[in-house]
Amino acid sequence: MRVGVEVGGTFTDLVAIDESGAITVAKVPSVPSAPDEGAFNALVASGVSIAEIEDLAHGSTIATNAVLERKGARVAFVTTQGFRDILIMQRHSRSRVYDLTYQKPEPVVKRRDSFEVAERMLADGSVLDALDAQAVERDLIPKLKAGDYEAVAICLLNGYVNPAHEEELAAIITRHCQGLQVACSSGVTREFREYERASTTTLSAYVQPVINRYLERFQDRLTGSGFTGRFSVMQSNGGRLPAEGMRRNAITALLSGPAAGVMGAVRQAARSGHGNLVTFDMGGTSTDVCLVTEGKPDLTAEFALDGLPIRTPIIDINTVGAGGGSIIWIDDGGMLRAGPQSAGADPGPACYGRGGAEPTVTDAHVIRRTLRPDAFLGGRMEIDVASAEAAFRPLAETLGMSLEEIADAAIRVADANIVRAMQIISTERGKDPRDYAMVSFGGAGPLHAARVAEDLGVNTIIVPPNAGVLSAYGLLAADYQQFDSTTRKMRLGDDTPAAVRKVFEEMRKRAVERFVLMGLGNQPRLTFIADMRFVGQAFEVAVELDVGGLESLTSEALRTAFADEHHRVFMHGGDASNPIEIVAFRLGVAAPLEHIPALREDSDGDPAPMIAWPMYEHGASHQGTSGHRASLSQGESLAGPALLEDSTSTISIPQGWTAAIDDHHNLILTRG
Repeated sequence: MRVGVEVGGTFTDLVAIDESGAITVAKVPSVPSAPDEGAFNALVASGVSIAEIEDLAHGSTIATNAVLERKGARVAFVTTQGFRDILIMQRHSRSRVYDLTYQKPEPVVKRRDSFEVAERMLADGSVLDALDAQAVERDLIPKLKAGDYEAVAICLLNGYVNPAHEEELAAIITRHCQGLQVACSSGVTREFREYERASTTTLSAYVQPVINRYLERFQDRLTGSGFTGRFSVMQSNGGRLPAEGMRRNAITALLSGPAAGVMGAVRQAARSGHGNLVTFDMGGTSTDVCLVTEGKPDLTAEFALDGLPIRTPIIDINTVGAGGGSIIWIDDGGMLRAGPQSAGADPGPACYGRGGAEPTVTDAHVIRRTLRPDAFLGGRMEIDVASAEAAFRPLAETLGMSLEEIADAAIRVADANIVRAMQIISTERGKDPRDYAMVSFGGAGPLHAARVAEDLGVNTIIVPPNAGVLSAYGLLAADYQQFDSTTRKMRLGDDTPAAVRKVFEEMRKRAVERFVLMGLGNQPRLTFIADMRFVGQAFEVAVELDVGGLESLTSEALRTAFADEHHRVFMHGGDASNPIEIVAFRLGVAAPLEHIPALREDSDGDPAPMIAWPMYEHGASHQGTSGHRASLSQGESLAGPALLEDSTSTISIPQGWTAAIDDHHNLILTRG
């Protein structure tokens, strides 16, 4: 039995697949105060025997929430003498240059918790001043002992080139402060740019104790229930690691849930022959979108969380605060808004009947009748229509609209927010969304997909089976994977290919050793990337190098590969006469799954026949149909307007769209 459990902000999802391929799904409310309890509740609700689980994959937002809510560990920051304020000074660049109220993001470490040590490593890795170990023991250790710290982040100047001083300092701290977790920049992100490296290291130390406690609690409950299988955790890069590996580098789990959704979409869409995708994951709190080209999600080496930069490979996902729980409100200018505030899991939308009184996107669907109250979550959850109407009535009265009109307007505003998020990852990067198929999933995604696709010019939508829990399936479909990085500056010349091969071999040996220690085998699949730029450029483009062709690699081949990638990113190849340099390398190691389970419908018995169902959408009333997704046979088509429900989501098929089930249980919506 293989099980994936994904803890979201509103719901916790589970997918279980046994040896015969039979599917079991569960969707339960999350427990924000104790996410591990929500995960265990999903296991209980599924009816799966915990003792029979051989492979349990897990993803959650626990690390993300710890940063956003500033509920991480108490961390001390240690750096080279003279650089104590690097986390406060940050970079001079601003994302909002015309915002007169702009404030720098607040670091997770206060200045009073930042300390200096006497040492100096030069940019070439040579030692100018050795680490003063006696001063560390005399001055720093007493401060760490008195500070009630849970973790220490070490980021010494030029530590990415030569980690000797960082390692020596870590050994001293570990010897004198037992139980204190230590994160070194050379072990978290071995790359240049001092501020970004310091920010990443401190955030890693900030969330590591939180992740460790969470995993320990969850594993203890599993063990107490008879679990003896393999337990793995999803990473932001689209791969998973054994839980023990995650206990040493929790920074890679910041966006594990959204990454799992992307991988689930990639795997399931591939079965229907689609490799160019825009993924659309809309849950209760937010919407995550990602561009996939030829079956590979775009990766980025840096992203920001709450304004704080993080240097670690991550699937390039754009997130917007638009979900089923997004609160509908009127701004000071009298304009209708949707989100980013959310009703969350507790109390949730007003229609849940748990005390929520604010109008949300889900309430709007109930009022428009694009959600059938008796079919929500397969009929397992009661919907309070009267509470939804009561929540929207003040807005309707303020704007002089009927309940149906205000609900319809609210959903169209939410759709506009999602369209904008998709334009950022497509048209703003030179990609035409019309060249891609949309994969829609999450509890709310299939409800909004068709109208969002219309605004983008997309004509094909793929809705996987059990779309509301696709992220949980993605956990089971993800390979084991890890990335390593190192900064090595070298100007492109005749001797560069040999230097590249040397770096590759050093990184390969180190990465394979770690894989063997984690029990993942000694023959991983390798991905090798060089970060390249024209000399004088501020930032780089990632150029993937053919691992099998490194022995025959030439400087001209490197130049050509860089020009091609530069053109793809910036729409021009640059002046070929300008000097080019490599500044960093990244190595991905993956242990591909021997068998990727297929996702299919989980319905039992014969579904009820389709019924007539009136609904209000896009400013007009429509007479449509509604029924269970399983009522549509393979090869049979259904023209909109219509609603199809399953146990995890509702699919809206507007007028002008047609839906059909293909041979892989995917629902394919086509326009025109």
